[in-house]
Amino acid sequence: MSDHELPAAVDSAALLDLSRGHHGRTVRPLGTREAAGHLVKVYTLEAPGRSVAEQDTAEALRIAAAHLELGRVRGSLGLAALILHAGGDGDYVLVHTWIEGHMSDLAVFTGPAGRPDRLRPGRAGLAPCVWEAAVIAHERDAFSRHVLDGTAPLADRLAAWQEDTLTGSLR
Repeated sequence: MSDHELPAAVDSAALLDLSRGHHGRTVRPLGTREAAGHLVKVYTLEAPGRSVAEQDTAEALRIAAAHLELGRVRGSLGLAALILHAGGDGDYVLVHTWIEGHMSDLAVFTGPAGRPDRLRPGRAGLAPCVWEAAVIAHERDAFSRHVLDGTAPLADRLAAWQEDTLTGSLR
């Protein structure tokens, strides 16, 4: 393959269309809460013109708590990140949990915009979008840096993990 030839599976038109529509989205940390015995670091992610209200946060925490109730059965270590995404095409709640064996568990809930009561588990295979993945990547680094590689007592490591948040515009 030369520099100018692309495999047939590469959809050039779709990729260029995505790049033209790519924009920043605002991420804000809302602190760490407790849900179903887990420490949950909460984030909002907002598409242009969208916002996350307090009732959205409460509903997302309710969903996270229901999901995390079986955390120990799935090998949960008790730490999670919750992303409330007011997206351009609907709303999303992602619950990312650290589990045994250096692994993680991810649950994605989707629903129509502004209807947190209608959030349901996403289809099989659904993965984070580019903006959600940036938050998860930050959380992976914070978990590794503070919890796994830390040398302080565990309570201090967890405090450092809780303070290490992402804020601003993501691209």
